[in-house]
Parts: sequence; C-alpha cells; structure tokens
Amino acid sequence: MAVLNKIRQRGLFLIIVIALALFSFVIGDLFRNTDALVGKSQNIVATINGKDITREDFLQKVELAQRQLGANGTNTQAMNRVWDQEVRQAVLETQFEELGITVEKDQMRDLLRTNLANSPEFQNEVGVFDENKLNEYIANLKETSAVAYKQWVDYENNIAVSALQQDYFNMVKAGMSGTLAEGKLEHTLENEQVDIKYVQIPYASIVDSTVSVSKSEITSYINKHKKQYEVDATRDLQYVEFKELATVEDENIIKEDLSNLLKDQVVYNEVTKNNDTVKGFAHVKNNKAYINSNSDLKFEDRFVFKSELPASIADTIFKMNVGEVYGPYKDGTHFKLSKVVAAIQMPDSVKARHILIPFVGASSAQPNVTQTETQAKHTADSLLTILKSNKSRFPEFVTTYSSDQGSIEKGGSYDYFTYPTMVEEFRDFVFENKVGDMDVVKTTFGFHIIEIEGQKNLQRAIKVGTIARLIEPSETTINQVFRDASNFEIAIDKGDFQEAASSKGYVVLPVNGIKILDENIPGLNSQRAMVRWAFEEGTDVGDAKRFNLNGGYAIVQITAKNPEGLMNTEQASVTALPAIRKEKKAKLIKDRISATTVEDVAAAEGQTVKTALAINMKNPTISGAGKEGVVVGTAFGLKEGETSKLIEGEKGVYMVQVTKKTPATELDNYQGFANQVGASKIGNVNTNLYNALKDASDIEDNRANTVQ
Repeated sequence: MAVLNKIRQRGLFLIIVIALALFSFVIGDLFRNTDALVGKSQNIVATINGKDITREDFLQKVELAQRQLGANGTNTQAMNRVWDQEVRQAVLETQFEELGITVEKDQMRDLLRTNLANSPEFQNEVGVFDENKLNEYIANLKETSAVAYKQWVDYENNIAVSALQQDYFNMVKAGMSGTLAEGKLEHTLENEQVDIKYVQIPYASIVDSTVSVSKSEITSYINKHKKQYEVDATRDLQYVEFKELATVEDENIIKEDLSNLLKDQVVYNEVTKNNDTVKGFAHVKNNKAYINSNSDLKFEDRFVFKSELPASIADTIFKMNVGEVYGPYKDGTHFKLSKVVAAIQMPDSVKARHILIPFVGASSAQPNVTQTETQAKHTADSLLTILKSNKSRFPEFVTTYSSDQGSIEKGGSYDYFTYPTMVEEFRDFVFENKVGDMDVVKTTFGFHIIEIEGQKNLQRAIKVGTIARLIEPSETTINQVFRDASNFEIAIDKGDFQEAASSKGYVVLPVNGIKILDENIPGLNSQRAMVRWAFEEGTDVGDAKRFNLNGGYAIVQITAKNPEGLMNTEQASVTALPAIRKEKKAKLIKDRISATTVEDVAAAEGQTVKTALAINMKNPTISGAGKEGVVVGTAFGLKEGETSKLIEGEKGVYMVQVTKKTPATELDNYQGFANQVGASKIGNVNTNLYNALKDASDIEDNRANTVQ
C-alpha cells in the first residue's frame, strides 16, 4: 500500500520517464532507418515536380509494356520505355496545371468521334459515327466488366493527354514568330561578306609529348568545367568468360554419327528376336519419316532452285541425281547430310485464279460463314463440275461465292507470283501442274477452285531432304568448362585476378562505367543480375562472383567503385588532356611570335599566307581551315585593310587581315527573312521544348532502390 502511495505521489515523474523512453525508442528506430526521416518510401519509384509515381502503378505499366515488346524485349527496355512516358507526362502535366488547361466533356466527345469514326461497332446503318452506340457501349462495359471499363477509362485518359500535349505545343508555337529586326539580322548574317588573307600556325606543329600536363592541372580543368564532367555513380568490372563450345573431338563425333546413317545397319529386334536390316539414308524410300526421326531440323517438303541453295554447296548438290547423298558437310551451326529426293521442271512464277469457299473453323473465316467442311467441299466440287464445261462463268462464281476479298475485283486472279508466295497446298498445285489445269485444293483457308492461267521460265528444281545435327558441346566438354571455371574461382580467391588468368591463357575483358540502371554488359549482352550485384551494399572492390550465362559462365570482379559527382582525373583525361594541351600550345605559339603582319608571321613560322573569299557569319567556315567561329567573328569586327592580333582558333593560332568587306544589300522589306526565322523557331519547338522543360523540372529517380 505504501508503495502504491509513493507511485501515486510520483505519477507525473513516471509519466515523463515513460514518455522519454518511448521517444528514445522511436528516435532510435528512425536513425536506424534513415528512410523514415529523409528518404522516400520504398513504394515511391520517383517524384517529379512534387508528384509521386508509385511502385505498384509503375510495375503494372512495365508489365503491359513487356507484353507489347514481345519475346525479344527485355524487362529493362520495358522499364525504360515506361519511365520515359511517365516523366514526359508528369513534366507536361505541371505545365497544364499552371496554365489551367484541361479536356472538357464536349472536347472529349469530339476526340472520341475523331478516333472512333471508322470503327464499325460505333457506326449506324449508313456507316456514319453514332454517338448513341458509343454511349451504349460504355454503359454496357460499366455494368458488365470492371476490368474492361477501367481499360476504357485508361483509353480516354490517353486520348486526353495526347490532346493536351498537342494543344500545349500549338500554344507555344503560336507565340513563335520572327520580328522584322530578327529578319534583318538573319539577312545580314547570310549576306554580309568579308574576304581575308590569313596565316594559321597549327597546334599539330607542336608535338604532344613536348607539352606536359600534370594531374593538378587536369583537376583544375575539371573544376572549371564541372557540368561537362559530372557523372553518375558507376562500377568498373573485369571478367573472364568460359564458353561451352564444341571441341574438334565433339565435331568429329557428330560427323561420324551422320556418316553411320549412310550405311545399312543390322539391329536386333526385341519383338521378333531376330536381326533386322535398317536401311541407310541413301536407300530409304520414306525420306520424310527417316529425316524427321534423325534430324534436328524437320523435313522441308518444297522444291528449290539452284539460287536458293547455300553458295558453298549449290553446284555440287544441284548436279546430283535423285537418290544421291552429299555429306557430311558443315553449314553454319550444323553438320548435314543432303539427299536429292525429287527433281522436276518448274516455272519460277505463276499466274492463277481461284474461288475460295470457306467453312466454319477455317482460317480467316468471317462470322457469317455457316457451311461445314463437308458442305463447303460439296459446293466447291459442284462449281468445279460446271466450270470444267463452261470456264466463262469463273468471274461470276468469284463474285458470288469467293471469300477472298483481295482477288474478287480481279476475277479471282493473282498475277505472276513466285514459289514461296502462297500456302503449301496452293503452291504445289500451281507450280507442279500445267497451264489450263483446274481442280479443288484444300488449305487452312477453305476449299480453292484453282485454274493455272500462266507459267514463266521453266527450269530444273529439286527437292532436298537434309538430316541436320546441331554442333554443340558434349557432356564431357560441358563438365570440363565447369571445372575450368571452378578452378579459376579458387585461383583468384588465393591470388591476383589478372595473374590467375594469364597463367591459364584466359582473356580478361574490362568493362568500365556501368551505371546502376544499365542492363547490358559489353560482350555478354543482357546481364541485369550482374549489374545489380555490382551495386549491392556490401559488394566491394576486389569482390568476384560467378554468373551463369546462356552456354557457359562468367567470373566477374569489381575493379572500381566510382561515386556520383565529378570524374576522377584518369576518366576526365580523355577529353581534358587534349583541351589543356591545346591551351598550352596556343600560349607557346603566341609567346614566341612578335611579328604584327600576316606575311611576317607566316615567314617566321614557316607557313604560307592563304586567302578565303566571301565568308559569312551564318556559316563561319574558312576555306583551307574549316569551321572557325571565333576567327570569323574577329574578322567581321575588323575594318577593311585592318589586321587582327593573334587569335586562338579550333585548329591553331591565326592572324587575319580583311582585304574586302561587302555589306549586305539593304532591302525594302525583311518580312521574308522574318518568316524564315519564325519557321525555324516553330521547328525547334518539337525538338527542344520538352527537353528544356525536363531539364528545368525537379526529378527524383528512385528506381534503383524500388525496382529491380
């Protein structure tokens, strides 16, 4: 009881102590998780001009973009596409909001009418857009499918955004015009001219090795040109690749296996308990079945001309008789045995006409097709019977019965086409029969009544059956590559990466400047996992890791971690060193010249005096020297007969003398040139406006932390 009384007496004190303890706990947790204080939520991919892009919404759009890109598109490509779209939309939306421009209901209806005018489902009986049908469609979506309705809303939003962007760009363009003063200036820049004589002392006249540049000078140059040398955080790597490639022994085994297929073989039959003779490739009759049972590539049931055969074997194979076999031979990534299984005289192009009778389930069959396959065949046979006795009715039957819209207007006719143009059954009939032949041929599209109208250039064609075996490493080779990679991992764990590679004759490939959102590693293609590892917290310089590749491995080591900021002197020296050398050479040249005339400078420096005529400021190019804006600008600032001081140009130090000045002719009106300036400004809106807005925007990119 006494204890309770003391607690009551000190209640306020205890409350303060407890509060401080809780506060300490919360603050401590915040400092352990700095994101809670200063960082962005892991659910925020980016913040653009104060607007957040959530991870969930971003990834949904990435998934959709991935589907649109198809099998050849990577996740990183999809992510970058969505990122560019999101940034563009957010940057421009900031402008829309500041200007107060929106898409109102009436404008949206006009936009939908424009976009959907040619959609049959929204047209009335006479083919005109019907807004009532659109309203019914939207109402039906809203009632029957929340997903479909959301897709429709997204579609409307996309239309609205496109319209706003167009309106915004048009507003900016409307403000782009050229004044008469600008027109006069444009005329002056194009037409005012000077003639000069000049001397150039090239920077190349001083050997680079005689001009020393210190690291401190490079550092100073970087600090003076910070914008040029600002870089993102990067990683430098080096790697050794271990490829699972077929060895010479592997190739010899493949060739031997193919050679064995040429021979008849005696095989024990478990069912009959007798030995059976299995015919070799040269003697089999059912070539298609034999090839498909023994080849990595399926039999191609088609004729080919000599020009379609691989150049290296065309002469040999095309001269062979039916039944003869050539090989084994190497063709790209395969070893092959090729057999001529048939030969005919065949045209290189054919003209034919047809009537297509589709049936339910046939490819491209329209909803109004009601005939079954049996009924369609009966219709085609009946029409053929009539046509064989009266071909003049062919155009009439095409109009009445044929579903091939591409040929109806031409009476069902297709002008001369080549062998691969048509589907297999259609192709075989028209190329392997004679002019005038007519019959019913079934394809995936239905039943065709075909008549061959003409054939050109009859020549020999052959059908080649080929057994192909992919050249790939054996299990023994694959195991050896694995052991080599494992042994190299052990070696670099105990010693230097370069030394371990050199001792085994492995090639070390360096990769510099990899950024956190990069995907491709030069020489290895898409390796997003490798890039993620390089930027993981805890991955340090010298760390190495094995990565599985498609057909091998790569052992990768981190060689440098370059922080965000300015380039180091080594990286910057590629461009800084030549620039500093040029500055030093210019000073050396200027310091040694005391002459004040073009002729004297040329004589002192062993150069020749050159002339350049009709120079203008619009295109500041000097004949014999190239583009030299500073030199040309200096010349236009001189009076006729006046000589300049020494000028530091792009390719050397110059001295010029103006020999003639021709002012631009005064015009009564400069409107034409003003219009030219205005058109140029309008053209620049499309290319420069968005980039200018983007550069001026506040963009916080958090993809590296929120999206893998």
